[in-house]
Amino acid sequence: MLNTATFSPLRHRAFAVLVTGSLLANLGNTIQSVGASWHLTEMGQPADVVALVQTAFNLPIMLLALPAGAWSDMVDKRKLLLISLFAMLAISVLLALLVQADAAGPAVTIVLTALLACGVACIIPAVASAVNFSVPRGQLAAAVALNILGFNVARSFGPALGGAITSVGGASAAFIANAAAYLLVIALLWRWRMPEGQQAPKRKIGPVMMEGLRYAFASQPIRTIMLRAITFTTTGAAAWAVMPLFASEVLGKGSFVYGLLLAALGAGAVIGAASATWFRSRFSAEAIVRGAGVLYGSGCILVALQPSLPVILGLLVLAGAGWVQALSGFAVAGQMWSPQVVVGRIAAMISSVTFGGIAIGSWLWGHFADAQGITTAFMASGAAMIALPLLGLVFPLPSHVDAQPSDEELEGRAA
Repeated sequence: MLNTATFSPLRHRAFAVLVTGSLLANLGNTIQSVGASWHLTEMGQPADVVALVQTAFNLPIMLLALPAGAWSDMVDKRKLLLISLFAMLAISVLLALLVQADAAGPAVTIVLTALLACGVACIIPAVASAVNFSVPRGQLAAAVALNILGFNVARSFGPALGGAITSVGGASAAFIANAAAYLLVIALLWRWRMPEGQQAPKRKIGPVMMEGLRYAFASQPIRTIMLRAITFTTTGAAAWAVMPLFASEVLGKGSFVYGLLLAALGAGAVIGAASATWFRSRFSAEAIVRGAGVLYGSGCILVALQPSLPVILGLLVLAGAGWVQALSGFAVAGQMWSPQVVVGRIAAMISSVTFGGIAIGSWLWGHFADAQGITTAFMASGAAMIALPLLGLVFPLPSHVDAQPSDEELEGRAA
């Protein structure tokens, strides 16, 4: 399933440095998320409070997506990335110190997690926009898939590493590890530069945001992609939201096993991202997303039946592969259907609805799990995911083959 076309964008140094930095930052984010979720679990917080970690991380990405996307199209992308990383570094160190001082209650942990996510919200569109300028358009789909692959490599190794760090040194050690990852990314990007001649002209943020909104809502393909993204992630968020409680209350295990469960999802996501180019060359975007929903939903239902731990891990690998096949499809489709001058804003809006769906779904499924039980939440989410592909009969995803947006088309749609 892997071929040279999948990895050909790595020949471009600007892209290789960018995707490496993105991988390290996501590794730190994943370790931090494990630490925060397990910190609240150890405090004996109920399911709806523990699930708020996912909401706190994803909601700011949704709310700040458009202004962050506008900034990424307006300002020096390297400066935006470095400023965001320095702020996230400071927050991570503060959270570690507060946990060490036994001063990080649920409210403090959730608020600081949300502030950290504000930095992530700025990084996502900046990286997406920079990817678009760092490779030839013929390699763009593979470059986007590789960036997603890096994200999911981090989600594969990060949870197990975060669980191990948390089990040895507590949540504060996980937050320090996150800060160390940010320092590495800062060092990597310090001398990184965008390709020559790609700096955007200075403009006011209001008109830039409105231009992106007008284009997105005037474009039927972009509207459809956003609709399918938010329904997919809202419906499937249960497993991500209540996984720490599934580990502790259903399986009776500790933080290391919780990390293994997330690592299994992440390992599947790596497989899904690495094979995405192969699948896109053989199947339509709609067929891939439908199959991914059924695979993910089936995995959630079977996990809820509580087979042995090795079987659960295997099922989560399959579910993770389905999850990222769909998310990769939404991200690639969004960039393929976006003119370069608005790609940061369109990528940000698609990230907004994707992460917004996880935030909303985490909150809803957390309350559902608190009232009906954790395994029931897994089963209900899985069943809904299996039924969700029916939405594609009314709102099918656009084909990548037909995606030829141009800057001239933008002028017509945004007018």
